[in-house]
Amino acid sequence: MTKQMLIQKLDAYERLMRLDKPIGILLLLWPTLWALLIAGRGYPNLYIVLIFVTGTVLMRSAGCVMNDIADRRYDGLVERTKLRPLATQEVSVKEAIFLALGLSLLAFILVCFLNRQTIFLSFAALLLAASYPLTKRFLAIPQAYLGIAFGFGIINDYVPPLAWWLLMANVFWAIAYDTAYAMVDREDDAKLGIHSSALYFGRFEVLAIMLCFAAMFSILLYVGFFMRFGVFYFSGLAIAGLLVIQQYWLIKKRLKTDCFKAFLRNSWIGAAITLGLCFELMLKY
Repeated sequence: MTKQMLIQKLDAYERLMRLDKPIGILLLLWPTLWALLIAGRGYPNLYIVLIFVTGTVLMRSAGCVMNDIADRRYDGLVERTKLRPLATQEVSVKEAIFLALGLSLLAFILVCFLNRQTIFLSFAALLLAASYPLTKRFLAIPQAYLGIAFGFGIINDYVPPLAWWLLMANVFWAIAYDTAYAMVDREDDAKLGIHSSALYFGRFEVLAIMLCFAAMFSILLYVGFFMRFGVFYFSGLAIAGLLVIQQYWLIKKRLKTDCFKAFLRNSWIGAAITLGLCFELMLKY
């Protein structure tokens, strides 16, 4: 293999893992940081944070590869995904399987540095990541399943009731932002018989997105009152709320480009909540 061929292959692997599109990593990372910040009272162990951040990157990458393996017969027929490496055969199915296994193994090695309960929970996380692509074949709202998978980083070590509330908030958030994402592929998904929340909610999809955001913020408000948080935390939620209002104006006309912009801007919602939480905990403790 020449140097040029090696570069092209590595570039294909990068795109297969979506490392060129870090939005998925950020959407996974923000709720994980919420849990780590609360558990560490604003000063989480940097060793634990490094493990979870690295694990987030590895498992998101593995999940993308698994998704493309499952969707390889469909991606070439969808405008947005037709240039993915498996669809264009830049990467073989065998290579993709080995890549997914390698990434999952590296993530598991990281988990082995944590406690026994977290190790056991990691198997459930792997099952969620591997099975999500298949849910699009039979679940009416696969985005709900995605929300559990994306929020599973919240569940680590001892699992207090607060962690389950955070997980539920993340499930509603994932349904909201991934429905906006699914609105981009609505026509293609309908032709291929693939389920999505955008198809399930039909003409009420914008309302459904806003209701999911309302549920998410209701839970996070409850968390704030339960933890007796103050101005920084609620200011972060307020900024995030303004960003949701901005999203409404983007998606209400249902234009594909605007729906995709709305999806991408969810990272700013996560960042606002995380910064508010971080400053609140640093002040409190």
